[in-house]
Amino acid sequence: MAGGCGIKVFGGSSGRRFAERICRYLGIELGRSETLTFSDGNTFVRIEETVRDTDAYVVQTIGDRPNDDLVELLFWMDAFKRASANSVTAIIPFFSYAKGDKKDEPRVSIRARVCAECIELAGADRVVTMDLHSAQIQGFFKKPVDHLFALPIISEYVKRLGLEDLVVVSPDIGFAKQARNYAAYLGALVAIGDKIRTDHSERARVLDIIGEVKGRNALIVDDAAFSGGSLVQLAHLLKEQGARRVIAAVSHLAISEEGMKRLEASPIEKVIATDTIERECAAKSPIVEFVSVAPLFAEAIKRIHDRQSMTSLFDHLPPSVIESAIEWSKARL
Repeated sequence: MAGGCGIKVFGGSSGRRFAERICRYLGIELGRSETLTFSDGNTFVRIEETVRDTDAYVVQTIGDRPNDDLVELLFWMDAFKRASANSVTAIIPFFSYAKGDKKDEPRVSIRARVCAECIELAGADRVVTMDLHSAQIQGFFKKPVDHLFALPIISEYVKRLGLEDLVVVSPDIGFAKQARNYAAYLGALVAIGDKIRTDHSERARVLDIIGEVKGRNALIVDDAAFSGGSLVQLAHLLKEQGARRVIAAVSHLAISEEGMKRLEASPIEKVIATDTIERECAAKSPIVEFVSVAPLFAEAIKRIHDRQSMTSLFDHLPPSVIESAIEWSKARL
């Protein structure tokens, strides 16, 4: 895509492949940089070209190795500021510490707030991310945050599957509002799982399903999957209550190898996920289909750089974004 003149995009160690896809959409070369990890575990980052007076965009997902990914991002922010960049925007496709968004028991940290403050103090002038665990996390930042959504891209991908009698299923009440947005986009009904979580073991219990699913094709939607437990339990319940087919769609498939095996052995026929994080076990799975949201992030970067409104990225995606996202998914990225 033309129009990327003057944009400098760089990729950290966890965001390089995603950054390359952003550059592919923008029609620009990826900025030169390197990340080294020394024998003692220390991380070293270096920008290998001049960035003085430029607006730099640094892509680093925080999810595969969250602690290392976060620290490396902080070093990148500092490096660009010390290299006299005009501004530095942190592009964080997946911000896994967004789960720590509240103090709901004694003597615990609000981890998302701590991370937000660190990113800003290190030098970030702006943050672009997608499908945070809760939208209010934007308020943890004092700098502007552009919160993108995978919903339109995943929904367009689902439309191409030609599923009839579709019901969109939320795993719990917390994701019900977003599930309704999916249903409205797809012209489908909504059902909600009744889920409880009693500890931090990543094992939740799905007790029942609120809504009619019998004889329908079910699309489970969620912002992230880690152990896969909730998705599997919900899939079994859907089948018990008469659902015909069960498909899952998640924005961030941060799944463990054990979790992937659990999904593959479940009634879930297909898992649709974005490329914000790419675990090897998911990439090799026959049931996982990735759809790229790099074109969406690229369009956001272009509009930020050109001082244009971001509104249409929430209301109506440009056809070029959807076409690129769907086309790239066919090659399994």
